[in-house]
Amino acid sequence: MMEEADNQTQQLFLLKGQTIVSSLEKNVESIELSNIVNENDNNSDSGISPNDSEVEILIPDQNGSRYNKTTLSTIFDHNEEKWYIVACQVFIPFMIAGFGMVAAGLVLERVKELNVFKEITEIYILVPALLGLKGNLEMTLASRLSTQANIGNMDKKSELRSMIIGNIVLTQLQAIVVGFLAALVSLAMGWVPEGHFNLRHALVLCSSSVSTASITSLALGGIMIFVIVISHKCKVNPDNIATPIAASLGDLTTLGILASIGGFLFRIIDNYAWLPIMITIIFLILTPIWIVISSRNEYVKDVLIHGWSPVVAAMLISSAGGLILDFAVQTLRGVAVFQPVMNGVGGNLVAVQASRLSTTLHQQGKPGEFQDSTQYHASKFFPNPYKIFCSTKSNSSTTRVLLFLAIPGHLTFVFIISRLATDQTRLSIVFVFLYLIAALIQVAILLYIAQWLVIFVWRHERDPDNVCIPYLTAIGDLLGTALLTCVFLLIS
Repeated sequence: MMEEADNQTQQLFLLKGQTIVSSLEKNVESIELSNIVNENDNNSDSGISPNDSEVEILIPDQNGSRYNKTTLSTIFDHNEEKWYIVACQVFIPFMIAGFGMVAAGLVLERVKELNVFKEITEIYILVPALLGLKGNLEMTLASRLSTQANIGNMDKKSELRSMIIGNIVLTQLQAIVVGFLAALVSLAMGWVPEGHFNLRHALVLCSSSVSTASITSLALGGIMIFVIVISHKCKVNPDNIATPIAASLGDLTTLGILASIGGFLFRIIDNYAWLPIMITIIFLILTPIWIVISSRNEYVKDVLIHGWSPVVAAMLISSAGGLILDFAVQTLRGVAVFQPVMNGVGGNLVAVQASRLSTTLHQQGKPGEFQDSTQYHASKFFPNPYKIFCSTKSNSSTTRVLLFLAIPGHLTFVFIISRLATDQTRLSIVFVFLYLIAALIQVAILLYIAQWLVIFVWRHERDPDNVCIPYLTAIGDLLGTALLTCVFLLIS
């Protein structure tokens, strides 16, 4: 009888959530614990070697004779969405986003002939940071709202209204602060090697950056909210379409607004030096107002406190990519037109993956909670690359779909660029081959990092929707710009 009772026992462990629920022959018992798993437990206590790159924890099944393996790469495999459904839902938004990035590349190729881009070369350091705001803010917003939609929090109109207002105000606050910091970083990176500081350039750069970030964030945030609400009502998974659409207009809108505002302020700076000063001051005065409103909104007050380190760190990483872009644009012909496409494709694909993984974890519980102790211990180790990309599990299939979507996407975008770009010579087979290799390396690295980063952030009781995408898109910008520059150096 005891063995039969043991066979009917099912346990759900909510680690770090302080609760164990046990079910035994229809009798349900809830036990509150002060601490289930100590973060500082020795690995030897669980029988895990610290040198293992992939954790496999064996737990007996109901008959006690067979064992199941739980690894980090299989934590997400209970998601039953088929790979071909993911491919169909991702492909069209991904291609639309790609066309937007192609347009952004063509715009960047042309605006570099403007006086403001020729005179204020620090603006090239600023460009990746501002383009990266769609990853820091809009894609993070899309991921947050997609998760809320998938767990049912958008079904009530009152909650939906509060969610929309809070997120719009929060993204405005983050856009102003990050835009201002990005301008200061760009000025510092340009000032140090040149050895002199130009006040006129600083005023134009700061006011252009802050106003561009704010206007772009407001426009894209509104579009994101509309897309997610409509897709939720149409029973389409927002995780698969929201983040690519965020990028479809993001780069083009940002570059267009930056070139327009920057060009205008540069022309009038000698006669109306007070105007860029007033623009910057007005936006900075608005920040305390946005802080107060955000702090009173239950959906974003946690992000207001804990959401700054990812966006600021991502801005710094993107600015490092801007240094590479500044060098490449001035020394390598044709590199500018490919930069938004190379960076954007990787960022879009990894944002879809991170959003999906985060939603899967949110459907299990709150940050820090796992279904059982094996998942918790598996989350402490780096995943096995083979099982991420080559396994037959559903999560691995989705990862392969996202990786290989880069090939037809990039081939299409490169062909369009070769036909429309005025500063690009005839493309060779060698260039296309090296370009595709660089793109696949970038996307593969990003997908692997996403698999580890999402579960790492979750284990430390942070929301991956607010943390992961800024880091991933910024790393994608740095990798993409560096790899693209290497390709042009190899063929030059």
